[in-house]
Amino acid sequence: MNIRASARPADALDSNWSIVAAGALMTCVAIGVLFSLAVFLEPMSAATGWSRAGISSAMTLAFLSMGVAGFGWGALSDRYGPRVVVLAGTVLLGLSTVLASRASTLLQFQLFYGVMMGIAAGSFFAPVIATTASWFDKHRSLAVSLVSAGMGVAPMTISPLAAWLVTHYDWRMAQLIIGIGAWVVLLPAVWLVRAAPGASPAAAGGAAQAPEMKVGEALRSRAFLVLGITFFACCAAHSGPIFHTVSYAIGCGLPTFAAVTIYSMEGAAGLGGRLLFGVLADRLGAKRVLVAGLLIQAFAAASYLLVNQLGGFYAVAIVFGLAYGGVMPLYAVLARDYFGTRILGTVLGAASMLSSVGMALGPVLGGWLFDRYGSYAWMYIGSMAVGLGAVLIALTFPRTDHAGKQPRLQPAG
Repeated sequence: MNIRASARPADALDSNWSIVAAGALMTCVAIGVLFSLAVFLEPMSAATGWSRAGISSAMTLAFLSMGVAGFGWGALSDRYGPRVVVLAGTVLLGLSTVLASRASTLLQFQLFYGVMMGIAAGSFFAPVIATTASWFDKHRSLAVSLVSAGMGVAPMTISPLAAWLVTHYDWRMAQLIIGIGAWVVLLPAVWLVRAAPGASPAAAGGAAQAPEMKVGEALRSRAFLVLGITFFACCAAHSGPIFHTVSYAIGCGLPTFAAVTIYSMEGAAGLGGRLLFGVLADRLGAKRVLVAGLLIQAFAAASYLLVNQLGGFYAVAIVFGLAYGGVMPLYAVLARDYFGTRILGTVLGAASMLSSVGMALGPVLGGWLFDRYGSYAWMYIGSMAVGLGAVLIALTFPRTDHAGKQPRLQPAG
């Protein structure tokens, strides 16, 4: 049963900023807990004797699990509402961390921290982003970008906490505290998440919107194929440079600590990009801003080949982070424009599954290219090529009739 409030004026929709705050908090904690594994890698390996490759594989499992589970969570959110989904995800997030802290074998850790935590983390992105997009009309891009910004600040919050804890306790106690802390912080926020009322009147004079399609029709439509393939190509283009740039910078002669700060610079710029692109998308349209951002991302990725000093790396990192961080929330805005609110969670979950595959491919292919050619040059060139492909695909999005009204979508073929 899908519980929905009665329709209310558009102004009432745009007043629900509490869900933006709750969504930003949830994405920050969920992604922060997941990515804190990098902090635990060395002390875990030293304490248990488990290989670093084995421990790190939990992150790969988490990405794959998160992508697949996101589709299911999105469908459940459409059917039962977002609150029950994020409640289940919050319980699983804390439980997976607690169980991982008690793991006695590497396989147990991989299952708890990788598979189970990935499933938990997948419950937040599609349902929360879809619900936020459903609540806002006038400031939709900004609201979705602010929720997405939670992921941008995650490395600046949970990871430092994990680093502090692991210096005062062993890794098991540190993870146990983080798991319990996730429950304490997120469970109250769950009650701020609620389904949006029925679709509001269109912005232009309250015109009736086109009937919303069924899930099968949506996933076969040209709009979804363009959305999903663009999302996949976008993530495949930036995931390799994100993962390998630190190693590339070290190869250029930079000290390890200085090289790591390049990654931090990308993350900080990505946070600003989410906010900037969100405001611009509300003013200029999400499709225009997405295409421009993808174009900047493509050329910025290749620009890493032109620098070998820290200042140059910082300059490229700012532009690259601004672009890849800024475009990420816009896929949800476009999905809301094309598919409405009734099946938005399912559509976003399916698109996120494709993007997760793209994120998983970049690091693997970048490593293979380096092993094959002894250089990262082909990885950056390949990232630019895939990024430009994403631009070309995005240009084929169907037109919307006008702001606030869904287009008449046709099957892909």
